[in-house]
Amino acid sequence: MRIGVIGTGRIGTIHANTLSRHRDVGSLILTDVDPARAQELALRLGETAAPGVDEIFTWGVDAVVITTATQAHAELIGRAARSGLPVFCEKPIALDLPGTLQAIAEVEAAGTVLQMGFQRRFDAGYVGAREAVRSGRLGRLHTVRAVTSDQVPPPAAWLPLSGGLYRDTLIHDFDILRWVTGREVSDVYAAGSDAGPGMFREAGDVDTAAVLLTLDDGTLATATATRLNGAGYDVRMELAGERDQIVVGLDDRTPIASTEPTGPPAADKPWTGFLERFAPAYEAELMAFVEVVRGERANPCDGREALQALRIAEACEASRRERRPVRLREVAGA
Repeated sequence: MRIGVIGTGRIGTIHANTLSRHRDVGSLILTDVDPARAQELALRLGETAAPGVDEIFTWGVDAVVITTATQAHAELIGRAARSGLPVFCEKPIALDLPGTLQAIAEVEAAGTVLQMGFQRRFDAGYVGAREAVRSGRLGRLHTVRAVTSDQVPPPAAWLPLSGGLYRDTLIHDFDILRWVTGREVSDVYAAGSDAGPGMFREAGDVDTAAVLLTLDDGTLATATATRLNGAGYDVRMELAGERDQIVVGLDDRTPIASTEPTGPPAADKPWTGFLERFAPAYEAELMAFVEVVRGERANPCDGREALQALRIAEACEASRRERRPVRLREVAGA
């Protein structure tokens, strides 16, 4: 199998390393807007660098992995679909609903595969939570609490391109909430604060956000996120039911300290970022993609799944802006 990797930044480099080691992947073709960066990675991995995107499609590949800047995702997904190629793409498909719907339409018209990179679906803790909910271990689920906290903010130049905290960060919580519970979100009420560094206000973004989500069975969920969690990178999900309560993301590296006299001590080596925290999950999602391309398993996260997470993020943006609850049926793309 020959795979084209478009984008050799941080996550592209990680994916290329994973694929280069895979027994079923014979070779890679790498390209990037910075040709020297792609060439350097290709030399390090013993793979081939291409001067541009065109060569990915003309030199002959069996699948494409897209890890470019977000604004290029939709066009590249469409191009791959028109070429009959299966695609793995980092989230999101696009930063708006029209672009997302257009790309999905092209994939569905071509009958090709689009697997989206929501890596939390491959994390052992979230898999265990899903199994606990689906098995009935918790009884009736009544409350879910999700947390995503970055230790340090992204560069100021990235903020205007990111789509904002709901689309860029909390979208992972929205996706995994649906995946773990098996329920849909019916309405949201969102608030955000830009009281931190001025770069967030200048970008029209917030540095901290909180959302109350009501699921279609009445379960209540909260999701919070911040770019400024000095203690470390913190991603957790608590699920409480009538029979039991469980938590994802609580281990000896969780950056939280107890004030109780007999509570656990603070982590000696707290998580610092998503690439470290979710390294096994990033590898597992690429392993799954190879199996999908080989016809050995069903697509674990298609474009319609990504669309639903984006619709929740769009509802949150509207809720924050208009200071009111927003029902998901108000958002296009249902």
